[in-house]
Amino acid sequence: MTIKAAIVGASGYTGGELLRLLLGHPQVEATQVTSEHHLGEYVYSLHPNLRKRTLLKFASRRTLEPCDVVFLALPHGEAQKEIERYAGLAPRVIDLSADFRLRDAALYKKWYGADHAAPQWLSKFVYGLPELHREEMRTAAYTSGVGCNATASNLALYPLLCAGLLDLSRPIIVDVKVGSSEAGASPNSGSHHPERSRVIRTYAPTGHRHTAEVLQELGLEQVHLTITSVDTVRGALAAAHVFAKPGVTDQDLWRAYRGWANAEPFIRIVKEKGGLHRVPDPKILAGTNYVDVGFELDPETGRIVALAAIDNLMKGASGSAVQAMNVMFGFEETLGLEFSGLHPI
Repeated sequence: MTIKAAIVGASGYTGGELLRLLLGHPQVEATQVTSEHHLGEYVYSLHPNLRKRTLLKFASRRTLEPCDVVFLALPHGEAQKEIERYAGLAPRVIDLSADFRLRDAALYKKWYGADHAAPQWLSKFVYGLPELHREEMRTAAYTSGVGCNATASNLALYPLLCAGLLDLSRPIIVDVKVGSSEAGASPNSGSHHPERSRVIRTYAPTGHRHTAEVLQELGLEQVHLTITSVDTVRGALAAAHVFAKPGVTDQDLWRAYRGWANAEPFIRIVKEKGGLHRVPDPKILAGTNYVDVGFELDPETGRIVALAAIDNLMKGASGSAVQAMNVMFGFEETLGLEFSGLHPI
């Protein structure tokens, strides 16, 4: 079975990554890509890595034709304004923005500072992380995107919470370091090269919006995220500082992580006693959908440092979206996502 896919908002980084993945997917034909600012231009004029891979040109979203799946890669706040129309064009919709990640309209207003334009649609969307919602996705018509910082945080904490190893009376603090592509393709004062180059800038000490996704998805009452920009283009590394219940051992952690990773196609444990690559490093994940996780237990204090590294544009956005599409259509979950990265890079 070959399905036809459209990407609405394909001029940005996540739209370009989506198109790259779909062009290599054996069961998908990318038939339509839109950009209101680049009408009639070849997609490779903005995504030069796709030169000689496609001759698609950007069209207007007003000219979209029916297809099997629509990916929405629009700026936050835009998809919700016309979700009824997009849902009428395809039986399955995958939205990469933040518009349908949260289930509660009041929480959306709290974290995004505006009323939701289509609150009745929030409950129709399944949160777009297959590792947490695979079974729901199998029958879902609508899947949301994921926040890249939230994805790294959720996957750093998930196996420990599932195994019941954490003392939830103690604080959960997650420090996330991210590359510049998280800010998107539209330039701003913070992405201006003289200001961004060689930066280590904590731009969200508290109150980052992705905190809401972690609270929702992990069922926590409190979690504290701090986000720091570093001098790389791709990548996110979450270091979660948590405390184990009394009596938890290193063997308990290994059992929890191994059981989880063995059941997941994109989760890899990186925990070696020596060598350069003994902990997760997002550098080697560029362009991949893999999540490298690791952990360290301080037996004297019970503190656990749980690590998760991802490519923010892939597992933190477009890769998870294609993985979700595979689950929704009953395809092999890894189709189109087999790239293992480059080394050295």
